[in-house]
Amino acid sequence: MARNVAAEYRKRQLQEFIRLTLPGGLHTAMQEPRPDIDRAALAEALRAYHRDLGTLNRTLETALERLAHPQSRVVVTGQQAGFLTGPAYSIHKAADAILLARQLDSGDTPVLPVFWIASQDHDAEEVASTTLLDLNEQLHHLTVDIPHGLPIGRVPWCAGCNHQLRKFLKDFDAPAQHKEAVAELLQAAAKAGGSFADVFARLIHGLLGPHGLIVLDPMHPALAHLMAPALARELRNPLKSSELIEDAAQRLHEQGFHPQLRRPAGATNLFIEEEGHHRRLLRYDGQQFSTDTRTYTRDELEGTLERDSTLITPAAGLRPIVQDTLLPTAAFVVGPGEIAYAAQLKDIYPLHGLQQPLLWPRLSVTWLEPNVARILRRFGVTAAQFQADPAGTLGRALASERKVGAMTLGELEDITERLQRITDEIGSLDPTLVRAAGRTQQRTTARIEHLQTLAAHALARAEDTKTGQVTRLKKHLLPNGIPQEREMNFLTYLLKHGQKPLEMLLALPAGFVGEVEIP
Repeated sequence: MARNVAAEYRKRQLQEFIRLTLPGGLHTAMQEPRPDIDRAALAEALRAYHRDLGTLNRTLETALERLAHPQSRVVVTGQQAGFLTGPAYSIHKAADAILLARQLDSGDTPVLPVFWIASQDHDAEEVASTTLLDLNEQLHHLTVDIPHGLPIGRVPWCAGCNHQLRKFLKDFDAPAQHKEAVAELLQAAAKAGGSFADVFARLIHGLLGPHGLIVLDPMHPALAHLMAPALARELRNPLKSSELIEDAAQRLHEQGFHPQLRRPAGATNLFIEEEGHHRRLLRYDGQQFSTDTRTYTRDELEGTLERDSTLITPAAGLRPIVQDTLLPTAAFVVGPGEIAYAAQLKDIYPLHGLQQPLLWPRLSVTWLEPNVARILRRFGVTAAQFQADPAGTLGRALASERKVGAMTLGELEDITERLQRITDEIGSLDPTLVRAAGRTQQRTTARIEHLQTLAAHALARAEDTKTGQVTRLKKHLLPNGIPQEREMNFLTYLLKHGQKPLEMLLALPAGFVGEVEIP
């Protein structure tokens, strides 16, 4: 089985591939020189973006003034523009960037948190739906129709979306004052329209802009213009970064890992928007560039960059590098999937005069509402244990509560030890029987363990029929069968509990991993 890159990263492996958050790593990252970045031009481009977005205010102006400081650095994170902010981890990542920037900020070196909206991405399925849970234990799964193949930053916010939001808020069971506050946030984000990315940006800004977060959309013309030189460099040597990604993939494979990125022969790390704004991968055969529909010369592509820098965009294997040519990055807050990608990108940075910034595994929170916390305490289990094996975890807890000795791990270990003694004794009498006795031992132990599992599930089903507690925990901790922060929208908690969850989130230490109980 292939080893997991993110898991090995947590264990401080893979120094060859990734810059780790080892002790002193943050201090070292802050001291490292960065290539010359025109911070004043960056701040002005962000000012133009937020002016167009309608979100430029005094708090943001102050942040942009600090960003223009010649020694400023940023902690950057990002995510796709999910419907209504998408799964909770989008907000968790943004909050972690704020927390880490606060930790690193000093008078001589201002450190600002930046949220990069992946508006260039064209994977509609990743952003088209979201899930919320109301006080009546009703799951609300909202879905919108987003055309495939178009960058999310090109997809207009739909009038039907506003109707769906009004209906959702009407049907959602939560305190009226909290619903009104969220309704105001949603109205402020959606009333000016624009693209799905624009509405997402206003939501993130409305939630976390007051706490210093700077939202950035790379498809805004002023920001795209500043990234054009990096894309032009890539056009001059269009296959080198792909070759380096494949080289890293081979080295990872040799060490037992499953590479996340592959680049077939001729594939570049660049996309171009063609007719109808469809985003297509550029290929290069040594003479000319092509997509599935037409061919281009390098001069034509460079001319496209000069006319409209938003039309040529980086693929996943180049996006972090382009990000760090634009920003004076000290640390990059990433999730497990991004860690796996980053393991193949370290050697591409020098092509653009950079080194990979420090990677910071994102904060991870499982929210425990009061009723859920009570159930978990009753059974003596954690949310993580339940998420890993819902019926088995609660069934074993019920067996322990009822003192069913046959269900305990200790009982299984005792049986295993007794069978091992029998196997050893039989082997001492006739060595030819050792293998047969061993197989019998393994089958017997596995069968007993299977029976324990079946019994645990039966106990859990009976308890759920009686109290509904397994079903309740699944809705909260495994909505739609997916771990909470990867499926549940953070607005769930604001709707039911007001600003308290956001205040609790921003009071956590940077990089926190665990459960947080909402009082």
